[in-house]
Amino acid sequence: MKIASWNVNSLNVRLPHLEQWLASFAPDVVGIQETKLEDHKFPDTRLLELGYRNVFAGQKTYNGVALLARDPIEDVQIGIPGFDDEQKRAIAGTINGVRVINLYVVNGQDVGTDKYAYKLRWLEAVHDWVAAELSRHPRLVVLGDFNIAPDDRDVHDPAVWNGDHILTSTAERGALSKLLQLGLHDGFRLHNDAAGVFSWWDYRAAGFRRDLGLRIDLTLVSEALRPTAVAAGIDREPRTWDRPSDHAPAWVQLAKD
Repeated sequence: MKIASWNVNSLNVRLPHLEQWLASFAPDVVGIQETKLEDHKFPDTRLLELGYRNVFAGQKTYNGVALLARDPIEDVQIGIPGFDDEQKRAIAGTINGVRVINLYVVNGQDVGTDKYAYKLRWLEAVHDWVAAELSRHPRLVVLGDFNIAPDDRDVHDPAVWNGDHILTSTAERGALSKLLQLGLHDGFRLHNDAAGVFSWWDYRAAGFRRDLGLRIDLTLVSEALRPTAVAAGIDREPRTWDRPSDHAPAWVQLAKD
């Protein structure tokens, strides 16, 4: 099972890219973030024509998440249980016995702001949700745009992206570490120790051309799935296309047990 995550930064704009990528990369499951579409505008019929069942939760202009899968998506959960939040940032479903949680983590704006405090509260709620999900679903993948670069290998300049900077602050990385301590593993790091492999590049200052990026799109696999995670990576190709998302898809490949 090939499972991927992609922040498309507006599905209305990027639907042709998604169609092209689904045809070429052929993932079995995809978590999409930043659809930026109200539900009645989601292209569910078109995606079904392409062979992908889908569940989604969106809102106008901002946020929005979806799960696409070749096979049925069961036991769907929209939003973080028990966490009162109008923003559409989380969705989960079970596909072929694998529980998939798709997250669009809060950006946080800047350290010390109200949005930063909201991000940390949101991550704490995610931690508790994932802990509960793991007890019911040992075969679990948590993926998405985490808006956190796990360590210095995942940023182009550690002097800038440091413990006081948004996306790399001590508290944010601590929250991610706490999540991993539940028994999750960074799929990419199971296969690649290299620094300088990124999934996001700022549109400004020729960020992609100069490879000034961050790895903030993650595919986390549970301990039960770790032996089956045979490959993982970042597909940079869509970032080279005309009018691209600022993110590239991250993916993990699970073999049969």
